[in-house]
Amino acid sequence: MQRNQTDKEHVSELTKPVFLIGFMGAGKSSVARKLARMCGVASVDMDKYIERKAGRSIPDIFSDVGEKGFRAIETQVLRELADDSYHMLVSCGGGIVVKEENIEILKDKGYVIHLVVDVDEASRRISDKSSRPLFSDLESARARLDERRPAYEAAADANVLTCGKSVYQIALEVKALLEQEGVLCRQPR
Repeated sequence: MQRNQTDKEHVSELTKPVFLIGFMGAGKSSVARKLARMCGVASVDMDKYIERKAGRSIPDIFSDVGEKGFRAIETQVLRELADDSYHMLVSCGGGIVVKEENIEILKDKGYVIHLVVDVDEASRRISDKSSRPLFSDLESARARLDERRPAYEAAADANVLTCGKSVYQIALEVKALLEQEGVLCRQPR
């Protein structure tokens, strides 16, 4: 968990948790970090949080307990972060929408933004695919994205297209959307 503060006149507050969802390489973690710095709000990367809690990497967790075991851990962590009274930006793992229970938690507890990416763009963005246990090759990644797309759409309150945009451009777009929806409010200091 990271609390960021910009200069004292540009601190904002979230009225509820904001969950960034989307396929691997959509920019969820980078956008959450950038937006947190821009607005002076807290952010957490679910995968990094899980790794710290478990004391091992996501690939190691997958290896030890399989995808089903990992998804159970992920749901437990999602509940913990969603129930936190301190609202923050949460960049979720790409498979958070695999379990219907997670979609219900996301929609019930926060505001959900789907960062939309295609597989070719995602592949360009992911430099180390060995750290992504479910991104073994382009065709399997394409099939996985096609399989998950309806769940991303079902979970999302809003969609933001990311292809061809910088992290900064995406963060500005998300910020404007959150302000428009009343989820991100400027706080005088």
